[in-house]
Amino acid sequence: MKKLLAATSLALVLGLAGNAMAQQPASMQGGFQGPGLSVMTVSEALKLNDDTPVKLSGKIEKSLGNEKYLFKDATGSITIEIDNEDWNGVNATPDTEIVITGEIDKDMLRDAEVDVDMVTLK
Repeated sequence: MKKLLAATSLALVLGLAGNAMAQQPASMQGGFQGPGLSVMTVSEALKLNDDTPVKLSGKIEKSLGNEKYLFKDATGSITIEIDNEDWNGVNATPDTEIVITGEIDKDMLRDAEVDVDMVTLK
């Protein structure tokens, strides 16, 4: 009987603690608040090392197939890869200004690309 009472008490305490944590306002959950990644140009991005985070502003000129697109700003063009789930509901045409966030993907056998993590409207 004592074991049952102890187990029930422990379950109740853990349940209440978990519920209290889940109901905390967003301001109590923590995280970084401050400056983030700055927008850079395509020409700057092309000089970066593999896996370097990037944020670019520009337009998609055309689809290259297989989730790859030609992205352009005033300084040049770069191939980008956007997985279907990373569009975040954004619909873009060649006239739509967008901001992409991702990382440089460099390989010795091909030019640098950007593996896009997020697309937003400018």
